[in-house]
Amino acid sequence: MTINYKWTALSNTTIGTLMASLDTNIIIIALPTIVSDIHVSLLTLVWILLGYSLVTASILLNLGRLSDMLGRVKLYNIGFIIFTIGSALCSLSQTGEQLLLFRIVQSLGAAFLFSNSAAIITDAFPENERGEALGINQISIVVGSVMGLIFGGFLTSYLGWRSIFWINIPIGVFATIWSHTKLRELGTIKKEQIDWIGNATLAVGLSLILIGITFGSFQILNSIPFGMYLFVIVGLSLIGLFVFVERSVIKPMIDLSLFRIRSFLGGNIAIFFNAIARGAFILIMTFYLQGPTMKLSPLDAGIYLLPVSIALSIFGPFSGWISDRYGSRVISSIGLFISAIGFFMLTSLGTKSTFIETLLPLAMIGAGMGIFASPNRASIMNSVPRYQRGVAAGTSTMFVLSGSTLSVGLAFLIMSHTMPLGYIESIFLGTTEITTKDSIKSNNNSNNNNNTNNQNQVQNGNNNNVKITMTLLHSTTIINNFLSSLHYVFLLSAMLMLISILPVCISAGNKCDNHNIKNN
Repeated sequence: MTINYKWTALSNTTIGTLMASLDTNIIIIALPTIVSDIHVSLLTLVWILLGYSLVTASILLNLGRLSDMLGRVKLYNIGFIIFTIGSALCSLSQTGEQLLLFRIVQSLGAAFLFSNSAAIITDAFPENERGEALGINQISIVVGSVMGLIFGGFLTSYLGWRSIFWINIPIGVFATIWSHTKLRELGTIKKEQIDWIGNATLAVGLSLILIGITFGSFQILNSIPFGMYLFVIVGLSLIGLFVFVERSVIKPMIDLSLFRIRSFLGGNIAIFFNAIARGAFILIMTFYLQGPTMKLSPLDAGIYLLPVSIALSIFGPFSGWISDRYGSRVISSIGLFISAIGFFMLTSLGTKSTFIETLLPLAMIGAGMGIFASPNRASIMNSVPRYQRGVAAGTSTMFVLSGSTLSVGLAFLIMSHTMPLGYIESIFLGTTEITTKDSIKSNNNSNNNNNTNNQNQVQNGNNNNVKITMTLLHSTTIINNFLSSLHYVFLLSAMLMLISILPVCISAGNKCDNHNIKNN
């Protein structure tokens, strides 16, 4: 293996994960424009927002197993092609339903990229350099999520919402050709029978759980008796069936004995709780910054979130380098604790916050994410034998995306218990500001049309003043309820960050993993 190849593998896979993660959040900034342009309903909007992560999380583990059997580089290249085609189709969407369908196509490509990037890097780098390499790659996932807001704001403001998908096309074509010509298979390819029953039970079970919790929080399943609970119970039953199937078949999709490895089990539990803690963070902050509370432009909202990306970019690779030399347990725990402090600080957000006031908590959250992600991922990947790294990478990323999707559901579940659904729709669709402007416009038109009748003018003026006062009062009530919900969401995030420290502490460090030494 040449020295140049490992950096080629890292560069290409980082572009892949950056593109896939960028499109997780880049659409959030453009949502108001999309709603007004192609008249998307709230239900369709929810699917567009969450369907990307839901589909990706549902099939990641299956693809990880398939990559171990068919070749990681081969499936990775297929992922680039699918993702690029999906991006082109999204830019041509004329209805919300079309955009939803093409986002699902895009998410399939993202799943191929996510499930194979870490395994390709692990194969290319020696053990004492994997932490730093995986750190750079994994940081690109979170940086992509945050940078998506900035690029999305800029592109939407100046080129329209379709441009957020145009940007993927030339990059995708270049990266596809590059990966096809330069990347090569280094892992062991094992020709085995595909576990179709295990694939189906896991994918459907996970989808039902995520749909039940997420859509139940939006009260979309109210027409179905015990809708949310029914979906979750059936989903959990299928997960239980999956475990039974994997214990019964000769060639299971995933070797459940991997979860007996403390680094693998503890690392994935920690990454799952961490994803729940931070998954809705960008979405909620976007509503706070762009909505009726702060009323910032898409570009300004992205700038407010820059400290997260900058801190994460600085501390992520550095923590990976440190963990390669001193182990992952203490480093990961410090990162989680720092993020918890940042979330605690966000519970004091008010109706108007300056950039300076949000700088420190956002920077601490970003720094904590970076310090945690690299060592934890390296510990997971180093703990498994080479021929199972595709499954290990897919499992880890599945926990991240599942936790992130669940996080959004929990955030809106908290909101639905602290404010009416109509208020949530007002924040989500930005209707409070429009209503206020319409009332003021109505007041001006009324005064102009009644100049000939002083009595009617005074009466109509008074009525419209009452309307404006009621609208402003309604807007203030919505904002106060929203802030209260935000504080509860961030408090929960802080608590989950602290809870994530426990599985990190009880798992073995990557320097002491006998399983890794034996099998690697």
